[in-house]
Amino acid sequence: MLVYLTMKKLLLLLLPASLLASAVTAQAPELDSMIHRANRLGVFNGNVLVADHHQVIYKTAIGIADASGKTPLTTDHRFHIGSIAKEFNAVAIMMLKAQGKLKLEDKVSLYLPELPAWAEKISILNLLQYTSGLPDLNWKTAKSDADIMQDLKDLKQLNFEPGTNYAYNNNNVFLQRRIIEKITGIAFNEFVKRYLLEPAGMNHSIIDPTEKDELMAISFTDDRQSRSLFSPISGWTAVTLDDFYKWATSINTFKFLSPADTRTILYPAGPNKQSGLGGGEMKGDSIILHIHDGSSLSYNALLVDYPGKGRTVILLTNNRQDNLYDFNNAIQAILDGRPYQQPKKSVGSLFKGKLDSLSGKQLLSLYQQLKKKYSDQYNFDNEAALNMIGYDYLGRKKVDDAIVIFEYNTRLFPQSGNVFDSLGEAYYRKGDKQKALLNYKRSLELDPSNVTAKQVIEELGK
Repeated sequence: MLVYLTMKKLLLLLLPASLLASAVTAQAPELDSMIHRANRLGVFNGNVLVADHHQVIYKTAIGIADASGKTPLTTDHRFHIGSIAKEFNAVAIMMLKAQGKLKLEDKVSLYLPELPAWAEKISILNLLQYTSGLPDLNWKTAKSDADIMQDLKDLKQLNFEPGTNYAYNNNNVFLQRRIIEKITGIAFNEFVKRYLLEPAGMNHSIIDPTEKDELMAISFTDDRQSRSLFSPISGWTAVTLDDFYKWATSINTFKFLSPADTRTILYPAGPNKQSGLGGGEMKGDSIILHIHDGSSLSYNALLVDYPGKGRTVILLTNNRQDNLYDFNNAIQAILDGRPYQQPKKSVGSLFKGKLDSLSGKQLLSLYQQLKKKYSDQYNFDNEAALNMIGYDYLGRKKVDDAIVIFEYNTRLFPQSGNVFDSLGEAYYRKGDKQKALLNYKRSLELDPSNVTAKQVIEELGK
């Protein structure tokens, strides 16, 4: 078989190791300049790690560790990573499956017989894929794991039949953790520490941290209000940059799971949905992409990993601005030697509290007014701003308003496969399969790597 190399790749292969290191690290000053500029603009406070060609080429901490502003962040500070911490229970479930201690087809009732009859319908795979039909936690009243379990014991019926729909919520995560405890006979936190953190060399991560723990970054709002670390559900791992990188490497080198079992929790149940590992793509037995974001309180975290390139981007913040994907885009551009856009504040923050009262058309009118006024401070030049608003409408079941937003976004960004994918999803939810198919096909034309579009086109074609 003939193998063709681009000139750039050939030169990289021919370069001595010392010169290759210099070529790779030459991008570090530009990365540093972009991150520091963002901090001066007030749009990033947190820690960053960038690896390329399997080398960490940039690592920094910038900003403050808590609302007081008295303690600077260091690269040793730990951050909550929100939903990314759900990877630990997903991996644990698959480890137990590989050991023959459970089957993904097993019903929840087999391990938690104290739950009502609905537990006889939900499989462990339903929990992993968020297709169980369980409602979300009662965040207003639940104060502990015991409260959550009691709420589940009192639950009369599911929101839908397991496997027929999708609802991303933490009751699925809660029951995964309880099943792990029932099978292993030890607390979930102890299992994570003993069988995941320690084997991965994640010696500085902690589970369910408090404000008293050393080197714990505390999240805060823009008006310097501190956010409590309390959560009614236990089992959340907080990590450092180095530990997070070790975890990402453990996933893409299959330290804990086989490629087949990794695939089960990397691919979601359907288009635009979350899996246990967030999302990504595999080619054969290799991971091509692993991407996952998470939020909790005013924390926000993002992992973007391209194992084949040896490229990893980790972003951790304790002052959430909803702009980490913008930072990743800028970082990827810098690494590829392309022009990039300096991240700004997220436009979404300008519309908080307005989506309930405004229609899609009214919001677009306001959007255009604000764009003229605040274009120097907020990022109106990124498709993500309106995409997030469109998905917010979808979450509120205001599908027609979402379509108005997404259609306008396709006119602003006609070469983006992602915006046509979003519009396709909105039409799909509305039941207009013809327009859904049309937009998914356009998305795939613009982005041939869009696995979701391929799946939906195949489904609709049938």
